[in-house]
Amino acid sequence: MLVLAVGDFHIPHRAVDLPAKFKRLLVPGKIQQILCTGNLTSRETLDYLRSVCSDILLVKGDMDETGLASSISGGGASSSAVPASRVVTHGPLRIGLIHGHQVVPWGDQRALGIVAREMDVDVLVVGNTHRFEAFEMEGRFFCLPGSATGAFEVETVPSFVLMDVQGPTVILYVYQLIDGDVRVEKLDYTKRV
Repeated sequence: MLVLAVGDFHIPHRAVDLPAKFKRLLVPGKIQQILCTGNLTSRETLDYLRSVCSDILLVKGDMDETGLASSISGGGASSSAVPASRVVTHGPLRIGLIHGHQVVPWGDQRALGIVAREMDVDVLVVGNTHRFEAFEMEGRFFCLPGSATGAFEVETVPSFVLMDVQGPTVILYVYQLIDGDVRVEKLDYTKRV
């Protein structure tokens, strides 16, 4: 199963749009599920993701407006319609999803380890730091897909992650826009049984 891990768009507040080179890569019909770490900040961004894949699991970012919740749930919902965390199961893997603003200090590996244990997940996908990072700790895998637009800071590299979930194994394809070129890095994690 091909899963897109993406977030921290901040369109239109901190970025104009998703990089065109990323849009050419994210074609409808290839991705089976989207795990979004939040901070879409606009209905148009959500509509774009829906055009790529209809199966979207989203958590609320600290900058997502209340009105976005009604777009996700079909209208009339409060901001509580978008949860702060989610867990999805793919075969033997439990994958957790949070925005990450709840973790202090942001992106701290030990604090993320506590969250992963509390959520009882094998893989934890986290946003908020706006930088890509992936690491294994205590038998769990952590993926911070970064900011899809590179929003917020000048040195932030736009990035997203495609996760190819195959039984107990996740193969990550990390896409980063560096100096105008899309660079891809491959990583993998296998759950210990």
